[in-house]
Amino acid sequence: MTFRVGDHLYLRVTPLKGTQRFHVKGKLAPRYIGPFKITERRGDVAYQLELPLELSDVHNVFQVTQLQKCLQVPDKPDLYKDVDHQAIDLQPDLTYRERHICILDEAEWRTQSRTIKYFKVQWSNHTEAEAT
Repeated sequence: MTFRVGDHLYLRVTPLKGTQRFHVKGKLAPRYIGPFKITERRGDVAYQLELPLELSDVHNVFQVTQLQKCLQVPDKPDLYKDVDHQAIDLQPDLTYRERHICILDEAEWRTQSRTIKYFKVQWSNHTEAEAT
């Protein structure tokens, strides 16, 4: 995949390694932040991005596997529905920690030998509609 200087891209982020919810790692975690502008091409598969001051401790050159093309750059920040890099506590290695906010619902499922409880949990950085 190739991009041009001046294009806007989303940057891939991942949940903190080792955090697990219901034996699934990062199921509803935000995958990309941005968009960020390409300032320079570095080699065949790397691009330098224009990052804001909040991400100044993050190296600004990324491989294409960590980037996703932005098809339309939003004009106003309130219309931008993706995860804002300022809203999450992003670490220098582009990871963040998910925390549960509240339990929205609970249910029981009974088998012949046992009862299994299910909880619907709302996670940080997600809306109530995205609860699992």
